[in-house]
Amino acid sequence: MNTFAGLLLADTMKLGLSIGLMAVALVVGAAVAALVTWVILKQVSKKRAERKLDETSKRVDEMLSAAEAECRQKQKEAELESKERDLKRRNEFEQEMKEKRAEQQRSEARLGRLEDQLEKRETDISRKEQSLEDQKKNLERKTAEVQKVQEQVSHQQELMLAELERIAQLTKEEAKKQLTDEILDETRRDLAVEVRNLEQQAKDEAELNAKNIISLAIQRCAADHASESTVSVVPLPNDDMKARIIGREGRNIRAIENATGIELIIDDTPEVVILSGFDPVRREIARLTLEKLISDGRIHPARIEETVEKVTKELEQQIKAAGENAMFEVGIFGLHPEIIKLIGRLKFRTSYGQNVYRHSIEVAQLAGLMAQELGLDVNFAKRAGLLHDIGKAVDHEQEGTHIQLGADIAKKYKENAMIVNAIMAHHGDVEPKTIEAVLVQAADAISGARPGARRETGTNYVKRLEKLEEIASSFRGVDKSYAIQAGREVRVIVKPEQIDDAKAMFLAKDIAKKIESELEYPGQIKVNVIREFRSVEYAK
Repeated sequence: MNTFAGLLLADTMKLGLSIGLMAVALVVGAAVAALVTWVILKQVSKKRAERKLDETSKRVDEMLSAAEAECRQKQKEAELESKERDLKRRNEFEQEMKEKRAEQQRSEARLGRLEDQLEKRETDISRKEQSLEDQKKNLERKTAEVQKVQEQVSHQQELMLAELERIAQLTKEEAKKQLTDEILDETRRDLAVEVRNLEQQAKDEAELNAKNIISLAIQRCAADHASESTVSVVPLPNDDMKARIIGREGRNIRAIENATGIELIIDDTPEVVILSGFDPVRREIARLTLEKLISDGRIHPARIEETVEKVTKELEQQIKAAGENAMFEVGIFGLHPEIIKLIGRLKFRTSYGQNVYRHSIEVAQLAGLMAQELGLDVNFAKRAGLLHDIGKAVDHEQEGTHIQLGADIAKKYKENAMIVNAIMAHHGDVEPKTIEAVLVQAADAISGARPGARRETGTNYVKRLEKLEEIASSFRGVDKSYAIQAGREVRVIVKPEQIDDAKAMFLAKDIAKKIESELEYPGQIKVNVIREFRSVEYAK
């Protein structure tokens, strides 16, 4: 049993040893096979690389050969192009030389002809010089003869002049002066007659055209007139309200006057209170404040101040709205907001009883319509017309005429220089630089001169008529003068023995200029000079 086990163990060991040897042999075989394989692959790769290297070398040689061939080809082409350029330049040079030689030949031919002409001219000049020399000698001989004759004539003239002076009993200078004066007087009369005819013709044509344009503009404008008083009147429901307005010890009326700057006049006039003040806007604030206090019934200083503040804000809105309405009504845009407010303030300003707000709108519309008829700048004429009296919105608050104040306002708010000129020229203070400025002058005169447009006190009216007659009578040769047609015309009767027809025309111009420089008046004044000669004889 043990022997069998020992044998089995020995066999098992032999078998394990055999298996181990076989495994070793397999490993060694695999290693040898891998080594052989690696060696074979390396040899194959080396041969393949050598083949690739040979192929690459062949391709490089081929590319080099092709490049050399292409280089030789391009070199040949470049040489051919260079030869062609040289040949072309040589041909061009030869052609240019041919042209220059031909031009030189032509120049030489011209020079030859010029030399021939110069020689011919020299010959002609020599001939003419000889002729001139002969003529000079002949002229000197004739000059001497003429001088001798002149001396004889001068001597005869002196004898004749002495004889004429003896007969006429006038010296030469006196006779010349008398003749000159007569010629000047006659020429002046003829010139005056011609100027009068031309002026009359021009006036007739211009007056007809102007009347057509102005009448059409007035007809199309048809603006309303509103004459307002410079004093505001507030009606009262009863006379008991006066006491409440005055208040205890006058505290209410003082509060109103202090808050508004307007004087309240409460007198015996039944059921009215009169408001007096230079500033129309403040007067309007006082009027509205008083009306609100009367309707509310609560009148005391605190309520008065509150109402004045409220009315002031409301009136500012109304002023702005009035300015915008004027701008839209006229049809111009782009005005500065402050100028719009000033236009609205004109609604409470009057001049000669005429509302300046409506007057400005009317002037703008008239100027625009006339500019349209004449083919001028309508917007410019309307803008200048609307702003021409803008200075009257502040003339109660600032020093200066409304013309200067208006120009300053226009400059301040960057208005065009021509607009400023139209504002300054609308009363003739400066010369107008544009036709539109002249139209603004005309429109302003038309608006102010229409019947009922303005009021004038009786005293001023009488003074103006007297001044008209005084100015007309101050000229030499005037016999009588009359202011007629409500001061629209001054009729001047001259002395016929001192003033002739020509002088009458100049006299009318001089009187008109003096009236323009010394009087202020709306519209225009006609100067009518009348020269009448009467011859009276009695049959006995």
